Amino acid sequence: MSATPERVVLVSGGSRGLGRAVARRMGGTDGHVVIAPAGHAQAATSIVESVAAEHGRLDALVLDASECLSLAGDHTSALHAFRERQRALVEQAMSLMAPGARIVYVTSHQAHFFPHKAVPKGCTAAVASMRAGETALYAMRSRLGRRGIHLSVVSSERPEGGMHASMHELGTAVVNAVTARTPQGLVCVGGANYLMTA
Repeated sequence: MSATPERVVLVSGGSRGLGRAVARRMGGTDGHVVIAPAGHAQAATSIVESVAAEHGRLDALVLDASECLSLAGDHTSALHAFRERQRALVEQAMSLMAPGARIVYVTSHQAHFFPHKAVPKGCTAAVASMRAGETALYAMRSRLGRRGIHLSVVSSERPEGGMHASMHELGTAVVNAVTARTPQGLVCVGGANYLMTA
């Protein structure tokens, strides 16, 4: 009898550490992780074509929105382009995803609860863009549901400097969202005080 096939997981925007954290943890759960930079608009097609050629399917897509934080300030056009790249990647990836596949959107507490919580000075545009990306995925839930694709949002603390509170903890939460028998719709990482995040 052949072994259970590996999960094929694509982490987009994971070049800042999340991709490596997920890859390390997936290594112990029969997973194969492809790490892709956010890239340009045309990159979505080539990334998905590469996954299709090498693996024939995609079991999970992890979208790391934290790259928006490097664009903090007045970079409206760049932030819009980032959201469009992620949207295009989701559209392309769906063609490779069978029932039971997962999409995991990784964001910050400031973005998830925007505009109901204060955000750090100079970060409003980036946080708003991250929230817009999350909202766009929520708008796709009926389409995803018809295909049997589950959407999870993983929200974490973002202390000053834009780094995740704990990359280990975040990576574990993302892997759990990919592998759990019954995944949650929302996972908050960083302690029970996340609702107080300013």
